Amino acid sequence: MFIQNIIMTRHALLAMCFLIILLSMLFALVLADPLFTTCSTNEYGNYDLKSPFGKNVKIVLETLPSITSSTGYNSTAIGRFPDKVTGKALCRGDVTSSACQTCLRDASQKLLKDCESKEAIMWYERCQIHYSFQNIISLDVYAGKYPDLESHKKSVSDPVHFYENVRFLMDNMSNEAALNRSKLMFETGEIKFSRNETIYGHVQCTRDIREDECQKCLSSALIDLKGCCSSQQGGIIVSSNCNVRFELYKYYNTSSHLITFPTPKGRSNWKMVAIIVFIPTMVLTIVIGSSIFCLRRKRRRQRDMERSHLALLQELACPRGVTMTDEGHLVSSEDLPFMDLTTIREATDNFSDSNKLGQGGFGTVYKGVLPDGKEIAVKRLSRKSWQGLEEFKNEVKVIAKLQHRNLVRLLGCGMQGEEKLLIYEFMPNKSLDIFIFDAERRALLDWETCYNIAGGIARGLLYLHEDSRLRIIHRDLKPSNVLLDHEMVAKISDFGMARIFCENQNKANTRRVVGTFGYMAPEYAMGGLFSVKSDVFSFGVILLEITSGKRSSGFYLSEHRQTLLAYAWRLWNEGREMELVDPSLMDRSQTEGIVRCIHVGLLCVQEDPADRPTMSFVVLALGSDPIALPQPKQPAFTLGKMVPIYKSSPTDPSVNQMTVSGIAPR
Repeated sequence: MFIQNIIMTRHALLAMCFLIILLSMLFALVLADPLFTTCSTNEYGNYDLKSPFGKNVKIVLETLPSITSSTGYNSTAIGRFPDKVTGKALCRGDVTSSACQTCLRDASQKLLKDCESKEAIMWYERCQIHYSFQNIISLDVYAGKYPDLESHKKSVSDPVHFYENVRFLMDNMSNEAALNRSKLMFETGEIKFSRNETIYGHVQCTRDIREDECQKCLSSALIDLKGCCSSQQGGIIVSSNCNVRFELYKYYNTSSHLITFPTPKGRSNWKMVAIIVFIPTMVLTIVIGSSIFCLRRKRRRQRDMERSHLALLQELACPRGVTMTDEGHLVSSEDLPFMDLTTIREATDNFSDSNKLGQGGFGTVYKGVLPDGKEIAVKRLSRKSWQGLEEFKNEVKVIAKLQHRNLVRLLGCGMQGEEKLLIYEFMPNKSLDIFIFDAERRALLDWETCYNIAGGIARGLLYLHEDSRLRIIHRDLKPSNVLLDHEMVAKISDFGMARIFCENQNKANTRRVVGTFGYMAPEYAMGGLFSVKSDVFSFGVILLEITSGKRSSGFYLSEHRQTLLAYAWRLWNEGREMELVDPSLMDRSQTEGIVRCIHVGLLCVQEDPADRPTMSFVVLALGSDPIALPQPKQPAFTLGKMVPIYKSSPTDPSVNQMTVSGIAPR
């Protein structure tokens, strides 16, 4: 009897241990942190959960898990403007229906708890969920994110050959996912890298975009993947429309296609020669000199790291007497003030949340106070953003050379380990968008202040385009990048995307479009071609926003059912341009100046870049002595107004069961 009791007790203990392990695994799975979260509070503002919009967000997020679990992808929209919410969800193609629903439910609950922005997206390893006040269905916009996982910190021994295998695998999977409709835009694969190592990967697109858009999205993601992870043992890039990932272990639950890396002719013969002739000699050499080799290699790595760090410091320490080589490298000149990390931490109260001024794509901005009482703004580049280093270098190279009343002033920078910091003059009134898009704060602006702000932006751009020693294209001009000092003087900021032109250079082309949709000129957004006229277009949009008090992005969702540019153009042609003006700015004594601003704004957003004025003309047009203005031509279309290209029908069903929309001019 005693022995039986002991046996029963052991069985009970084993059962309890098994149950505890199982519950802990489930608990860890449920509470897993998201890979990445984008909560666009600065760009689009917050919502109140009890408001109609907030209630629609809750409905969308609670609906998506159940309607997506069986198909792996779905979308929905609830409400009418201005409370309409659109959402879409995607699960990795190999996960089960129950796992899909659990992942999306956890993501929805976390978004509702942690984010109150009018647009947000959250990525988990197995799923992603996205909601917005805009129509995000079939919208072909790429903005890749790199989740910096701890497991991806390890480097490979032969990064060049390793990434050749990764890229070959990814290219094959991308073609299969985008072009083979039976795959539902998801594909897995594996490739042998060495005798003992296999690379596993997957690519996936959301099913609301076309095949060519899927390929374009995956191509952009692979460019980012090379930038962040070409020498690492794993990597992942996520975006709203596509994701790519590779690992040295099988992380998905489905069979995958084995891909063979092509071997150049003659390689097998060379391998045989190496085995017979060279390898015995090499083995003997390595055995004899292994300790010396390892020691020298360790010392060489330390020296290379020190040289790389010093090279970056020397490259950045050259603000005002800067010269640039043909290869785009800076040569040193006068020193840029460098602040030590301890001083900056003390100034910002160790980067306290109470001192946070805002957050952008590459980092967070904090308010600080130096020991002498001077207020500063500190941009802290994100440690997780490999792009942030390029923005850091670019902004220092560009803005440190510039001195103008209407450009934000760079006071210094700091760099220590992974910390990269930019120190600016403090702007107590923050940014222009806070005033013109907020009903309460907009009431504080009279027309004279708005007119002076517009003139200040124009003079700042004129300096960048024509009056500084270097011709500079900003490429991301928008109200949130226009700061206001204590006297409401406008100062252009955020030069991380800016490009420097040579003396005789008028335009350039890029394969990687950066900026903000709604402010990007069409030739740049659609073709990558940018020039000073791209900034002129952005300025025209801002001018119409200042006058109307309406945000360009999302305006097409309003009762007008057209873009802000199209609406302004229609009112102008009908002689009703004053209907565009925000009621708080209506002043009969200022009518002429208001109409002139609308006129100049329409000239700046014309479709043909050659028709748009230069900033010198704009400054004259907004000056105290008005000049004769030509009649504006039809403005360019803007990304936002969606028109159907084709729809699925019973006779010709779409494999993805989606209605596809595209972008078209009026």
